[in-house]
Amino acid sequence: MKGYRKYFLNKLLWFLVTFVFAFILNFTLPRLMPGDPVATIVSRLAQGMSNATGVQKIYQQYTDLFGTNKPMYEQFFIYVNNVAHGDFGFSFSQYPRTVADVLKTSIWWTICLQFPAIIVGWLIGNTLGALAAYLKGGFDKVLMPVSIFVSNFPAFGMAVILMVIFGVNLKWFPTSGGYGFDLIPSFTWSFMWSVIVHYQLPFWSIVLIAIGGQAIGMRSMAIYELNADYVKYSRFLGIKDNKIVGYVFRNAMLPQITGLALSVGTMVGGALVAEIIFSYPGLGTTLLHSVQGQDYPLISASTMIITIMVLFANFAIELIYGIIDPRIKAAQSD
Repeated sequence: MKGYRKYFLNKLLWFLVTFVFAFILNFTLPRLMPGDPVATIVSRLAQGMSNATGVQKIYQQYTDLFGTNKPMYEQFFIYVNNVAHGDFGFSFSQYPRTVADVLKTSIWWTICLQFPAIIVGWLIGNTLGALAAYLKGGFDKVLMPVSIFVSNFPAFGMAVILMVIFGVNLKWFPTSGGYGFDLIPSFTWSFMWSVIVHYQLPFWSIVLIAIGGQAIGMRSMAIYELNADYVKYSRFLGIKDNKIVGYVFRNAMLPQITGLALSVGTMVGGALVAEIIFSYPGLGTTLLHSVQGQDYPLISASTMIITIMVLFANFAIELIYGIIDPRIKAAQSD
């Protein structure tokens, strides 16, 4: 227990150090972008105004509101205080909407698209990889090249192929949006069915890419474990093969669990390509539009979500490893 406490505190320290540096970069980098987003807002609001003094007053009002007229270090401390209170400010590109409101309406689209797709791809890919390692023969000879081909396929390429085949040619599924543009979000059957139909192409474009990579990784790890000395020794002792295989695939799953945690942690960033191709109303598309609109508060909040998810995923998997991996347990007890 004492060894695990030391292990936990060491991982927690690295988590906090990484978070602080990521937080600083998350604030600083968007504000180094060239251009003045406040001027863009003012030009939109002041269309048709010929009074230069009036335009200048509007500009001054908005620089005071957003705090862009303050020194960078002062903006940073204001930002830290606001974030501590859960206030990310107003969105530049979608003013007067707040950043929290913009993220609240888009993040659930991303989670509902990405999380099931990652889990389904992980389960199918690892199952196929384990079967290929254990059964070998024709199954492995077919699965391996197909998995390599699919895993090396660019995400946008898979999305475009599915769109062309099933959306444009066969017309089975719509090619854009999260639901029909003629519908109002509600808990009606027509709306829910429209969401399900629009969901299919972006969902399977993510799943198919995930299956290939997971199958290759699981197959390699399973083959390595099946040829390990402890497997040969266990078979020599007459231990039943199904019991040995259970330990083999348990050990082979450890790196795959790490991959799953990282996939979940980075699912917001991974959603970007699929969401853009299919115009899906998720956080990836929101982040792209915020970059195009130089929306510092929205960029910072979106990237902070990604940062926190990645850090927590890594932290959680390190703690789980410390519990379930006997090698780490042994190192803790030394």
